[in-house]
Amino acid sequence: MSGMNKQGRSTTPGEAGTASIETYTGNRGLRLEEPLLFELDNPGACGVDLDEPDAFAPRLGALERKTRIGLPGVSEPDVMRHYVRLSRKNYSIDAGLYPLGSCTMKHNPRLNEKMARLPGFGDVHPLQPQKTVQGALELMDTLAHWLKELTGMPAVALSPKAGAHGELCGMMAIRAALVARGEADKRTRILVPESAHGTNPATAALLQYKVDAIPATAEGRVDLAAFKAKLGPDVAAIMLTNPNTCGLFERDIIEIADAVHAAGAYFYCDGANFNAIVGRVRPGDLGIDAMHINLHKTFSTPHGGGGPGAGPVVLSAALAPFAPLPYVVHGKDGFRLVETDGEAKADGARPFGRMVAFHGQMGMFVRALAYMMSHGSDGLRQVAEDAVLNANYILASLKDDLSAPFEGPCMHEALFDDRFLKGTGVETLDFAKAMIDEGYHPMTMYFPLVVHGALLIEPTETESKRTLDQFIGTLKHLAAAAKGNDKSLFTGAPHFAPRRRLDETLAARSPVLRWQKETPREAAE
Repeated sequence: MSGMNKQGRSTTPGEAGTASIETYTGNRGLRLEEPLLFELDNPGACGVDLDEPDAFAPRLGALERKTRIGLPGVSEPDVMRHYVRLSRKNYSIDAGLYPLGSCTMKHNPRLNEKMARLPGFGDVHPLQPQKTVQGALELMDTLAHWLKELTGMPAVALSPKAGAHGELCGMMAIRAALVARGEADKRTRILVPESAHGTNPATAALLQYKVDAIPATAEGRVDLAAFKAKLGPDVAAIMLTNPNTCGLFERDIIEIADAVHAAGAYFYCDGANFNAIVGRVRPGDLGIDAMHINLHKTFSTPHGGGGPGAGPVVLSAALAPFAPLPYVVHGKDGFRLVETDGEAKADGARPFGRMVAFHGQMGMFVRALAYMMSHGSDGLRQVAEDAVLNANYILASLKDDLSAPFEGPCMHEALFDDRFLKGTGVETLDFAKAMIDEGYHPMTMYFPLVVHGALLIEPTETESKRTLDQFIGTLKHLAAAAKGNDKSLFTGAPHFAPRRRLDETLAARSPVLRWQKETPREAAE
C-alpha cells in the first residue's frame, strides 16, 4: 500500500514494478517529499527578532484579534530549505528544454536581470516627480522607438500589463475610432479565425461584440473565401493571429488586410508569435492596425510567475490618436508623461482613457530594451531564423514517428496530432504524462482545437542541436513504445514524479482551496 501523508497525498513516488522501468534519458524525476509550510509551523520560531510593542490603546473594539494570526512560525533555515525543495519540484526553462507550444518559454538572459536592478530602475517609484525620473522616461521612450521600428507602426501604448490586456487595449482603440466615425452602434461583429488564440474571442466578447468564427482550410490557414463572405457593414474588425496557433504563417494576410479596410473595418493582429518574424517582417507593412507584443515571448522578459508582464500595443496612423494615457513625449524641457485628456487634446490626440493606474511595468521595459540592445538588428533577425529552424528540425525529425496534420514547413512551433496513437490504447494525455518520467515538461496538449489530440511544440531559438536531438530521441522512443503496445510506460504515468497523476475530474469538481489544520483524534471525539 502506498504511503500517505496527513493531507492524503501519496508519498510513494512509484508503484510496485516501476523500479525496473528504464527511461531513455536516465532521468527519474524528483523524489523529494516536502510538507506544506503550514505543516512546518513551530510556534515561537521566527527568522527575525521583533521587539515587544510599546503600550497602546487598541482602537478595533470587538474586531481586535484574540488568537494567533494563523501564519506559520518557521525559522529562517527552514524557510530557505522549504522553498529550495519546492523549487526542485518545479520544471523551468533554466532546468531544461521547455516545449510548451504557443507560450514561447524563452530563455531570460541574466544580463537583463542585472540591468533591471540598477539604481534608478530597480527602485523607481511611479509617484516621483517627473524631473527626478528622466532616465526612466528616456528608457521608455527608447523602448517605444524600437518597438515602432521593428513593427513599422507609428505609435505604441506601453501601459498594458500582458498579452490579453494588450488585446483589450487595441480593441478599445478600434472601438474609440469607430465612435469618432459615428459607426460604433452599427459595427457590432468581430471576425475571429479558428486558428486564433483563445483570448481573442474572449476580448471581443468582453467589449460586447458578437464573435463570428472563420473556418480554417485543410492547410490550417484562414479560409479566404469564407472570410470574404462574412465581411459586411456591421464588421468592426478581424482579430487574427499571425503566425497562427498552428505554427503557420498566414500567406494571404495582405489580401485579408485590404479586404478588411475596403469594408471599413480594422485589422487587429495577435502578436504573441512575433518571436517567429521579428527582424524579418514588419507587421505595419502587412496592413495591420493594432498588434500587441508579449515582451516575455519576443524580448525575453520573465514569463508567468516571473512577471509581472507587459504587453505593449503598436498602432497604425488611423488608431494612433486613440492610444491610451499615459504616454511619453520629448520636448525642450526633457521627457514628460502626458496623463490627462487636456494635455493629450492639446497635442491633437483623442485617448480612449487609461488601462492602468500608472505607466506600465518598468522592470519589464528595462529587460526588453537590454535584450534588444544586446542583440542588435542582426541578432534579433537571427533569433527569428533560429526559432523557425529549431521548430522545423523537430517537425522534420518526428513527422514519420508522430503524425503531422499539415504538409510543409512550419514557423516557430511544430504541430502534431494523435493519429499515430490510434489503436494503441494510449491517449494524448498518457503520452504527455510519460514525458514527465523522462524529465520533460509536456508540450501543449489539445490546442489548437482545430486539430484533434493536438501536441504543440515550440523549442525557441536558444536550444542547441544536442538538446533537440535528445528531446527528439525521447519522443521517438515513447512513440515506438506506444505502437509496440508497451503500456507500462504510459498507464498511471508519471511514475517517478513527486506526485502521481491526479483524478482531474474530481479535482475540478471538488477542489481543495485552503489548508486546514488536522484535528487531533481526541479533540474530534
